[in-house]
Amino acid sequence: MPATSPSSATSIGSVDARRVEDAFSLIAPKWTTWSAQTLAQQSSPMRVRDVAARLPFVSEQLVGKRLAQMHADGLVTRVGDRHGAPYQLSAFGESLSRVHDALADWSQAHLSLGGRVAGAERIEDAVRRLHLRDSTAVIQALDTGGPMRFVHIAEEAGLDNGWTRQRLNRLQVDGLVARTGPRHGDPYVLTDAGRALGPVYAAVEHWSDPVATRHRSAPPPPVAAATRTHTGVPLASDNIRTAAALRRSAAAPSALFSHAPQPQPRVPTVVTTQSTPSRGR
Repeated sequence: MPATSPSSATSIGSVDARRVEDAFSLIAPKWTTWSAQTLAQQSSPMRVRDVAARLPFVSEQLVGKRLAQMHADGLVTRVGDRHGAPYQLSAFGESLSRVHDALADWSQAHLSLGGRVAGAERIEDAVRRLHLRDSTAVIQALDTGGPMRFVHIAEEAGLDNGWTRQRLNRLQVDGLVARTGPRHGDPYVLTDAGRALGPVYAAVEHWSDPVATRHRSAPPPPVAAATRTHTGVPLASDNIRTAAALRRSAAAPSALFSHAPQPQPRVPTVVTTQSTPSRGR
């Protein structure tokens, strides 16, 4: 099938939700975007220690593990088979820049992270909101038929009621879904941020290759233990909040920073004025 460029007018409902989520699973692990963008800035392959030197807020051991996983997923290649061989982005990894651009544009336009936020952190925050299994199906159901009560969302998405409730709760926290009123039974609707996801999904689907995204090579050889660790920034968890200390860090590459705060996601005005849902009991 010939490749086509993702269109800004792409409908949320027209994308393959499973394929999109399979692709997101490759870039969802924390520090994947940071590592990919660090490699992209260089004209030559980099050893683990050299990548870690550009990311002093991450331990060398963690950088090594992340690069090894990216190698298994086809995002990077190794120059040689010897221990400690340097890494470089594969063609698949290089093409990820279009996805990063789409995620960054969407985040800048619809999410307010506050303060001075590194571009790679903004992208990883966006992926964190979007990558969970079946979230895309819930968003597609609401894009097609919202406002909807959760039981009808579950039916439309083909999901269990309890699982759908969990996904809706998480999407509400992440600013992509909201209720049309304060009552427990009020229907759900996409926020402005949720309704604007078409170009993001299109970019991810266009980038992903069904074989590459589903193929997993044999486990990579163990990465040598780190010769140093960095203690300047806490790494207590894999949550995006861990990176909050990076927002004003001079150590992060300046090209990855974006500055302008953006308005918070909100429910479309036309929806909040409705007193009666369009469907549901």
